[in-house]
Amino acid sequence: MRLTHVALWTSDLERACAFWVEVFGAAAGSLYASARRPGFVSRFVSLVEGPQIELMTGPWVKPKGDQEERVGWAHVAISVGSEEAVRRLADRTSELGALVSAPRWTGDGFYEAVIQDPDGNLIEITS
Repeated sequence: MRLTHVALWTSDLERACAFWVEVFGAAAGSLYASARRPGFVSRFVSLVEGPQIELMTGPWVKPKGDQEERVGWAHVAISVGSEEAVRRLADRTSELGALVSAPRWTGDGFYEAVIQDPDGNLIEITS
């Protein structure tokens, strides 16, 4: 078995897609509009390796709000291959206002930084 994709609700599909393309160099797929669920649209973004990310929206999607922690996925982690790549990506996302936590060694041995997408979803970037 293997993970094929994860799905992420967003309040602005094109903004979320642009983020993944700009920050991670993802390839964006075409727009899908559901015939069975009016208003539901999505796009897949593909990283160089690993599962795809399905970005989804609909008129019923509400902003994340002020909840810091809630039931559900806490974050997604993406390995960028090296400490230098983590630092470069952290610097670039800092300029975009998306850096949450600067690069550091964690207590469990990971070199990581934490960024957020335009909807506030957390993404750990690891070496």
